[in-house]
Amino acid sequence: MSPNLVIVGTVALDDVTTPFGTVNRALGGSAFYGAIAASYWTSVGIVAVVGEDYPETGLNLLASRGIDARGLERSSEKTFAWTGEYSYDLNTAITRDTRLNCLLSFDPKVALHYPRPETLFLANVDPEIQGRILDQLSDRPRLVALDTMNYWIESKKEALLKVLRRTDLLTINESEARMLTGEFNLVRAADAIRKMGPKIIVLKKGEHGALVFYEGGIFASPAMPLEVVKDPTGAGDSFAGGLLGYLTRHAKLSPEFLRQAAIVGSTMASFCVSDFGVAGTKELTMDQISRRTGEFLDLTAFPRIDIGDRRL
Repeated sequence: MSPNLVIVGTVALDDVTTPFGTVNRALGGSAFYGAIAASYWTSVGIVAVVGEDYPETGLNLLASRGIDARGLERSSEKTFAWTGEYSYDLNTAITRDTRLNCLLSFDPKVALHYPRPETLFLANVDPEIQGRILDQLSDRPRLVALDTMNYWIESKKEALLKVLRRTDLLTINESEARMLTGEFNLVRAADAIRKMGPKIIVLKKGEHGALVFYEGGIFASPAMPLEVVKDPTGAGDSFAGGLLGYLTRHAKLSPEFLRQAAIVGSTMASFCVSDFGVAGTKELTMDQISRRTGEFLDLTAFPRIDIGDRRL
């Protein structure tokens, strides 16, 4: 049986240092974080590549979460590896080293393993690869979501613009949105991106949550104020995984479900940052997720307000 959500991205081994500790060869990558978060809501398959040095613990964790790894290729080279550091300003990662390794020859074959995904998430990879993946599929997925980064905006903007025309939902952070559009104001930036193709824009704002722009509305999802934040690596991917997993489960893109999905994404991101790597998201219970989602409801709810002779 084919999974409902297919995520194409990276599976990596990360060395991360924050003021709260250091981890070496931690399981990471955009597809890995996103798949773990999404797996609580829907069936997930991943398309990525790992090297001969990738540990069995990573494969076992995917299996334990019921994630379909038929699309995870094995290479004779080393696994993609990232070394990064954060100061007390956990919003900004300082990259110390990036070793692309097996990613240099990565040529994903989505249609071979998952010919008809309901939702396709093209996580942060070369936009030329993202375009080729869409070319492989004879039937367009119900929802095509895409993520990108400043490197692709600077180096392959034309390829990115082409794939955006075929995209329904874009996840992007605020600096990347400004870079892509030339607009400083985020409302104007989102409007400009919607004219490029995707009708749903999810602007990730780190510790300030996310903004979701859709036809006729905007929704602000907060980030959870936490007493313990250890490692923000993968928070954006966990957010996207939660959001897309929820939307795939309910098969609806109405404003109501987009707002709910944004809260689910923020919930998964809040668990992610509470520990290193996927330690905060890999063994959650639905009771834990339900309680945290309830905390988001309490955080954002307020009673009706009297404004003059009007009650809002």
